[in-house]
Amino acid sequence: MDHSHHSHGHAHAHNESGRIGFAFWLNAGFALIEFIGGLITNSVAITSNAIHDFGDALAIGFGWLASRAAQRAPDLDYTYGYRRLSLLSALLNGLILSIGSIWVIARAWPRLWNPQPPELGGMFGLALLGVAINGVAALRLRGGGATQNERMLSWHLLEDVLGWSAVLVASLIIYFTGWNAVDALLSILVALFILFNVARNLRNTLRLFLQVSPDARLTGEVRAALEALPEVASAHHLHLWSLDGRHHVLTTHLTLKHDLGTDQQLQLKSAIHALLAPYELAHTTIEFEFPSEICRDH
Repeated sequence: MDHSHHSHGHAHAHNESGRIGFAFWLNAGFALIEFIGGLITNSVAITSNAIHDFGDALAIGFGWLASRAAQRAPDLDYTYGYRRLSLLSALLNGLILSIGSIWVIARAWPRLWNPQPPELGGMFGLALLGVAINGVAALRLRGGGATQNERMLSWHLLEDVLGWSAVLVASLIIYFTGWNAVDALLSILVALFILFNVARNLRNTLRLFLQVSPDARLTGEVRAALEALPEVASAHHLHLWSLDGRHHVLTTHLTLKHDLGTDQQLQLKSAIHALLAPYELAHTTIEFEFPSEICRDH
């Protein structure tokens, strides 16, 4: 990996940490405001959002620490660096989101049959503030969205935006119709929507954590490109996996058609470097095997 690519990756990691930190402070501060507001307005949607947002703030805080730690340079223990801490954060945050969504459903379900009237003025005002604050944080974070950690954390914030949008709509419906149960109904619908999407992202995160290829099509494309080189007979032991959903690692053995001298090998290495450059791989390890050579990994 050349130095310019490393500098670009480091700059992106720094920007990612800044985006997550910004989202953390907004989320934590507003969670306190909405908890107090939920008690005052007697809204199950607001109190559910408040407690859920405290959990979100802790999750985003952990994601922030993980993104900062992921910038550390490789060492003798973590030879690929610390980027997989970011992936671990995404996995944990997905679990937190799933548990939180189930908790919201369990809390709101009884209110469908026994709705209680909220204080509509405070409910409407907090909803406007909630959509604005969480919307800013969500847009800031989704502006990156490159790593699995950012993707999962963006769902935390999108959940908050949708949750407050539901509170806003509920307050208007209750004001015009008096149907108090809509407060709990919209909370359940938002929680189900988030649960469905987080489950899908959690599946992708778990696959990356288990070192499944981030993109089977990309794996086949890289293999075909390498085997199309005139000096290469075949590519085997080809492994493509991801450190964090954005930075990928490639290792492979290339069987050569003919014995190559030093200059020819250097030319082939240059051709491979140019071939793989568009994929922006974080790490590549490629071994040449001559026609008469037996692969030691067989």
